[in-house]
Amino acid sequence: MKKIISNYLSILPLALFCFLSSNVNANSGGHLEHANIDPYDQKSLQRGAKTFVNYCQGCHSLQYQRYNRLAKDLGLSEEEVLQNLILDGSKIHQHMMTSMTASAGEQYFSKVPPDLTLEARSRGVDWIYSYLKGFYIDESRPFGVNNIVLKGAIMPHVLADLQGLQEAKFEKHEDQLVFHEFELVKAGSLSAEEYDNTIRDLVNFLDYVAEPIKRERRRLGIYVLLFLAFFFGLTYMLKKEYWKDIH
Repeated sequence: MKKIISNYLSILPLALFCFLSSNVNANSGGHLEHANIDPYDQKSLQRGAKTFVNYCQGCHSLQYQRYNRLAKDLGLSEEEVLQNLILDGSKIHQHMMTSMTASAGEQYFSKVPPDLTLEARSRGVDWIYSYLKGFYIDESRPFGVNNIVLKGAIMPHVLADLQGLQEAKFEKHEDQLVFHEFELVKAGSLSAEEYDNTIRDLVNFLDYVAEPIKRERRRLGIYVLLFLAFFFGLTYMLKKEYWKDIH
């Protein structure tokens, strides 16, 4: 019986890894790049917030995020947020809502654009990063673009002025077309490296928004682990002291 349990425990980590990997591949669209964000880089978070309000908030809201909490966490004054990150006249204590109405969203996109507060937790930062880099020209689509990560996406390429326009090159493998690479056909205002960094900052910001307490939780977690290690050592020494006369 012990041997069976031992064998089961030995293969459990491998089975768990395979299960998680299969779920990632099922949701990834088969083409994900590593976002490589740094949640402790406040300058990156500030730049990401600026990109969001200028390019994303016209359609997408962050209904669980308040502007004053944003100011506190990103090292900004409330005056800086009012001047640079509030474009619709909202108050500093209000949530980051979009100016687009539900009826307008349904009219333009056939559905209401989703709230993005929890998108990083739902999709993962690598998915968002790859998605925002994955638009390519497709004249058959309503907005003239498709996406390599989410085929049939109805979102327009709102960052095309920054990235430019690219074509997707596919190769045939076993009677299936497989994505190979992108080819830039119209340059944007940013170089490829600059665009990657801009998207990385935006994804970093969305990751923060999905769980604003994460940085503090991780910081406290280090002290908790140190305390547990100290407490374990203390209890082990006490155990040896109490049981030394029994042996």
